[in-house]
Amino acid sequence: MPHQYAANDARTGLEVTVTGDFPDHPDDRVRIARTSNLFTRLMATILATENETERRHRFRAVETQLEVAEALIRGDMAEVQRAIRSTLQQMGISDEQLHEVEGQLREHLKQFGGEELGPLDELFGGDEPTEGEPPPEDDRPLDDRGLP
Repeated sequence: MPHQYAANDARTGLEVTVTGDFPDHPDDRVRIARTSNLFTRLMATILATENETERRHRFRAVETQLEVAEALIRGDMAEVQRAIRSTLQQMGISDEQLHEVEGQLREHLKQFGGEELGPLDELFGGDEPTEGEPPPEDDRPLDDRGLP
C-alpha cells in the first residue's frame, strides 16, 4: 500500500503531496519529509514572484538544478554536462567561452600544484574515453548522499 506525505507552505497555502512506496527506515522518512517541505517552500516562493519574467527565470533555474542533481545522483555525467551546457547557452555563453574558462581554470589549478582537474574534467566535458574504453575510475569516498 502506498504511503503519502503532504507538505504545506503556511505563507501561501500551497500544498504538495508525495505518494509512493516509502522505505521503512525512520531516517529515510525524515528525509522524505524534509525534502518535500523544502520543495514546497521553494515552489511557494517562486509562485509568489509577481514579475512573470523573473518567475520564469526562477523556475528554469530550479529545473536545471534538479536535473543536474538527479543526473549526479545517477552518476550520469553526460547528462550533467548536457544540462549545464544548455543552461550556459541559454545565458548566452558559447562553447568557445566555456573552453576559455576551462583553460583558465586549468592554469590556475596548475599554479596551485594541481596536475589534473579530476571530476571537473568530466563537468566541463574534458577528454572523453574512446569507444570501448571504460571511463576513469573515481575512487573518492562517497558522502551520505552517495556523492563524491
